[in-house]
Amino acid sequence: MSDIPLFTPFTLRGVTFPNRIMLAPMCQYQAVDGVPNDWHRAHHGRYATSGVGSVVVEATGISAEGRISPGCCGLYNDEQVAAWREITDLYRAQGIPVFVQLNHAGAKASTMRPWDGGGPLEPGSSEPPWQTVAPSEIAAREGWHIPQALEVEEIAAIVSDFARAAERAMDAGFDGVEIHGAHGYLLHEFMSPFSNKRADAYGGLVENRMRLPVEVARAVRAVLPQNAPLLYRASCVDGEGGSLTLDDTVALSHALKAEGVDMIDASGGGIPAGMRLAQQKPVPGFQVPYAARIKAETGLATAAVGMITEAEMANAIVAEGKADLVALARGMLRDPVWPFHAAQALGHPEPASILPKLYAFYLKLAS
Repeated sequence: MSDIPLFTPFTLRGVTFPNRIMLAPMCQYQAVDGVPNDWHRAHHGRYATSGVGSVVVEATGISAEGRISPGCCGLYNDEQVAAWREITDLYRAQGIPVFVQLNHAGAKASTMRPWDGGGPLEPGSSEPPWQTVAPSEIAAREGWHIPQALEVEEIAAIVSDFARAAERAMDAGFDGVEIHGAHGYLLHEFMSPFSNKRADAYGGLVENRMRLPVEVARAVRAVLPQNAPLLYRASCVDGEGGSLTLDDTVALSHALKAEGVDMIDASGGGIPAGMRLAQQKPVPGFQVPYAARIKAETGLATAAVGMITEAEMANAIVAEGKADLVALARGMLRDPVWPFHAAQALGHPEPASILPKLYAFYLKLAS
């Protein structure tokens, strides 16, 4: 047992994380009709043996229309449940808690895969577009398709879709659920004054703009087992030119806590859509203050994400109480055994011990 903060266990409800390193969700855009396949099994197989303490799999549509692209995964039919179960089995065999990020892409749905340009699908293409929806008739980007503003009864149906997807997630073997309320997708669109111009109970003051995220959290919590953690990924602030503030997100976090959300995964940006974070050249750990403030003011557990690449920084975030978990994506793509190398860098007495026993056995022989 190590006394290095990054490698101490952490418990949410009935789930214990062996360490504080989380694999962040990474869209693969390789699904067919929302069904994960061999690519996903290979992708997740490498991380099931990586030494991470928890995993959130990619943004997964609560409906076919809620997917970002035709290549995105879903959890809206039984075939998808069965395919996901093969992946959750990989992580369960290694004692790694695994969560699914449930999403409705809103105005950013019906798009091409990033390497095909990432723009809106065009009529007449091999993958035809579908009607998108949003809080208001505001395109995600200039020149994109105009979404249809949701009617109140349609909002209620989306809440139900989130709840049904959460039930399917449990059938698929996930340990819990992360609700995607970030990166310019539907729940973030409702939260942001930039994209939400409604004049009804779902628009205007932050109490109204947070109404849908709160209703989704309430519905999902109601169908999850009591011991299953519920996470919420928030864009804590909009990107440059947006108008969502950290004050708004702290208020949302208080409300989500009252509904049984256990952790805020603190991200940012996505509205207005456009420049990627990599192009903005943010400094390492630039989003950590979001997680720190939410944790301090609400008492909720938080996960910090965003250019956390060095073991020393990751360990300090946990040691200083700024967040309970640190989440990595590109860092794990570059180095699939980043946790092992982090343990070495931090002076862990047995760095190989965080890996599966078979790997640890051989690495110890070579040391």
